[in-house]
Amino acid sequence: MTLSIRPAQPSDIAHIHSMIVELAVFEKLEHMVVATEELLHEGLFGAKPACEAIVGEAGGEVVCFALFFHNFSTFLTKKGLYLEDLYVRQAHRGQGYGSEMLKKLAEIAVERHCGRFEWSVLDWNEPAINFYKTMGAEILPDWRICRVTGDALTALATPARG
Repeated sequence: MTLSIRPAQPSDIAHIHSMIVELAVFEKLEHMVVATEELLHEGLFGAKPACEAIVGEAGGEVVCFALFFHNFSTFLTKKGLYLEDLYVRQAHRGQGYGSEMLKKLAEIAVERHCGRFEWSVLDWNEPAINFYKTMGAEILPDWRICRVTGDALTALATPARG
């Protein structure tokens, strides 16, 4: 089946949300999902959208999505495109849809004059790592993601006394 890629619309929220849950299960991170359709709608289409998404349709069904946003490189002094998540439903894998989605995102990055197109991959996900390498991605071995959430974020945000 041919994949048709387009910007996500509010009517796609339920499809995207269900794929986020599927992705979390695949990554063994379902315990971390607090996303709701309402929060996702606000993030994508609210008064101050935090991100964008594209969806891929095949046979009239939404079968994949990619959620992304802009970051900024101080070294390049250019914005970048950061891919937060790309997911293809299990039944539709192996048909080149992931490649088509990455190519579309690269096209968006080039059109927007981005200096980089980046994303993260779990170190145990060898099939994804190998796939990304075939798409021209360089896996950066010296970089680690730093994350502060929940109580640690609240504590870090507490003003210093004195």
